[in-house]
Amino acid sequence: MEAQQAEAEEKQAPIRPPVTPEESARFREKENLRLARQRVLEQMAASPNPRHRKLMQDSLADLEEKLRSLEK
Repeated sequence: MEAQQAEAEEKQAPIRPPVTPEESARFREKENLRLARQRVLEQMAASPNPRHRKLMQDSLADLEEKLRSLEK
């Protein structure tokens, strides 16, 4: 019974090609940039100071540019 269940699980699991270290590093970098972008957006929304919001907007633009360059 257990062997049948294990076999069924193996058949259902999608087979993914191995990920290279470069692909893994690129994925981590993208995720880090996305998280940093989210933090900047939260800080912008919470900040009453116009100068701080401007600094956050500049940071957001920089993060988005880095994300776009990684997407290529």
